[in-house]
Amino acid sequence: MNVDPKKIQDVAGRLRGATESGVPIAPIRDEIADGGVAAAYAVQQANTDYYLKSGRRLVGRKIGLTSKSVQKQLGVDSPDFGMLFDDMALYDGEEVAPNRVLQPKVEAEVALVLERDLTHAGITLADLISSVAYVLPAVEIVGSRIEKWNIKLLDTIADNASSGLFCLGAEPRKLDGLDLRLCGMVMERRGEPVSMGAGVACLGHPLNAALWLARTMVEVRSPLKAGDVIMSGALGPMVGVSAGDVFDTRINGIGSVRVAFAS
Repeated sequence: MNVDPKKIQDVAGRLRGATESGVPIAPIRDEIADGGVAAAYAVQQANTDYYLKSGRRLVGRKIGLTSKSVQKQLGVDSPDFGMLFDDMALYDGEEVAPNRVLQPKVEAEVALVLERDLTHAGITLADLISSVAYVLPAVEIVGSRIEKWNIKLLDTIADNASSGLFCLGAEPRKLDGLDLRLCGMVMERRGEPVSMGAGVACLGHPLNAALWLARTMVEVRSPLKAGDVIMSGALGPMVGVSAGDVFDTRINGIGSVRVAFAS
């Protein structure tokens, strides 16, 4: 990685500063371009370390860039990942205060919750399936510390995969009998459909995305553990948010979840 460690810390600090001040910063990709994806993940890790030392607790991971169209837009051929902390979790129907997430957008996802650790090399799909405790409908509230969402791959990775908050439904479902590939999703804003999709939009199957994540986390020595939440990736297009919006999401066979934004 051809980037000065001081530069990594500087970029990480500015991203934290944007969160604290509520003022997005200019894109950072050119500053860490020499180090590529490794440098972007180093920035993300610097902030992860900072937040863990500050008392936040890691409760899972999110997978981004699972849509082929979004990958094409950013010129990549694989997903990325970000960290989920305890204070990012919302309950079903919880109201989100203004400015809690910078430049928020919402997307519907399937969330998986693990009941076993996935720490060994060579994780198989069968290993993953047998480690999933249950499935929940979920909404991710993504946000960007980069002004006007002017992001490329290095920006979003460094910015914790453009994470914000996540909201899980309250009725768990076992994987048995669920067809996550064909599960249809409809997200409505005050009764009007604003996003539609299905599991196939998420790397062909949400479990494909989760398997990629599980293997990647072993490679980077941050393996998934029992109790971890996996946000497996968007089932349909992202939707912009305005104050006062209420989003209801239904995923066939899995259930529903609501996110509300304060006026």
